[in-house]
Parts: sequence; C-alpha cells; structure tokens
Amino acid sequence: MAVDFKFKEKYEIGDLLEIMEILRRPEGGCPWDAVQTHKSIRRDFIEETYEVIEAINKDDKALMREELGDVLMQVVFHAQIEREAGNFDFSDIADGICKKLIERHPHVFGEVHVEGTEDVLANWDAIKRQSKKQETYTSAMRAVPRELPALMRAEKIHHKAVKSGVVKDSPEELVEKLSADVQALGLVLRMKHPEANDLMFGKLLFDAASLADLVKADPELALTGETDAFIESFSQVEDGSDPDALLTESDSLWEEALSKHN
Repeated sequence: MAVDFKFKEKYEIGDLLEIMEILRRPEGGCPWDAVQTHKSIRRDFIEETYEVIEAINKDDKALMREELGDVLMQVVFHAQIEREAGNFDFSDIADGICKKLIERHPHVFGEVHVEGTEDVLANWDAIKRQSKKQETYTSAMRAVPRELPALMRAEKIHHKAVKSGVVKDSPEELVEKLSADVQALGLVLRMKHPEANDLMFGKLLFDAASLADLVKADPELALTGETDAFIESFSQVEDGSDPDALLTESDSLWEEALSKHN
C-alpha cells in the first residue's frame, strides 16, 4: 500500500523532514532506514562531506548541489533519530545555529566595531572560548576533536599553542627540528623498535604540520597534491613512457633550488 504523501514539482526542507519521518516508521517505512542509529550511519556522514569537498575542488556546481543535499539528508537523519527519542529535533538544531551565528557576529548584530577579518576571527575565538568555558589554551586544544584527520588536528593544535604565546617557533627553527627528526628516525629504524618508530614518525609529522601552520600551508592539501603527483609519475614509469618519472615536480624544484643556492 502506497504511503500517504503529496508529490510536488519542487520540494522544500519541510518535505525532507516528512520523508525522513516516513522512512523511519516501523510500519510502512523502509526496513533499513528504520533500524539505523547514530553510530551505524556516522561513516556515511564523513563520506558525504568528502564528496562535497570533491565537488568543490572540481568546481562542479551540479555535483555540489547533489552532494550538499546528501549532507543535509544526514543532518535530517540524525535529527529524526533524536526526535523519536524525545531529545531534540531539526528545529532545535536550526535554533541553536542561528543563536550561535548571532552571538559570534556582534559586529553585525550588535555594536562591536571591527577593522577587518583579523578582528572578526579574534572576536569569534574569544566568544567561543567563553561560551564553551575554555578558560585555558589547554582546554581549547583538548576541545579539538581527535577524530579530525591527524595532520589537520596537529596544525590546529600548534596554531592554538602559538596564539597562547607559550610556543614561539620560527619556520627556521622548525626546519632544524625536522632535520633532527629525520636523523633520529634513521637511528631508531636501525634499532628495529616498532614502538619507537611510531613515536619518531609522530614527532616528525607533528613538526611538519607545525611548520605548515607557520607558513600558512595546508598540510592536508599539500600531501594530497604530492600524492596525486606521485600517482601520475608512477603511471608514466609503469607504462614505460618515462622511466625516470618518479622524480616528481617537487623533487625537480628542490634540485633547482639547491643548484641556485650552491
């Protein structure tokens, strides 16, 4: 028996909420949707978010519209689960984000004056720390989710450490740290101690992410770009078109810089 639902030429957010409620019904809904939990669909949220990023990188507007819809569906899905549990619903989510945006933009909705984006970001951070009762920079660091990609999290943690004034690394100092990390890693590898390997790799990667923070590079994008370059170079070696192609563009730039320096 078909469900009682009004089909339209163009749907809106209220229709999406209704569709999700229908899908979650124990009787007459979808058997799969009805049994899902926050944990069972959490990976889907991550995947849909990355597909939005893919659409943005490709500058594909049609794909972006579709993928943003998939992300919105995930929000509605989680909201419906909590609505059924009697905790909150989609309107509570909308209410919360509206209030947060108003609170964190006092230069728009209040009387605070700002000179530019730096003032805006400073105000945002100060209001965020106050609203979340982050009385120390350590508490602000601990509030950064461990579930973030590791390089992104490391960069954010270092950025907060620099803002605290406690950490005063310079790019040159971090380059020296990275050089020392590589030497120490070589020593550890000769020791053949797996746990020490993890520790040294962790230090090397954290220092690399910290350097990226200071020079305003995006470590995630940088590594993605280098990985893409490696795949392209590898393909040229594999198909025989360029046996020396594993010397990537970044390697060539590095050699050129060294020759000029010498």
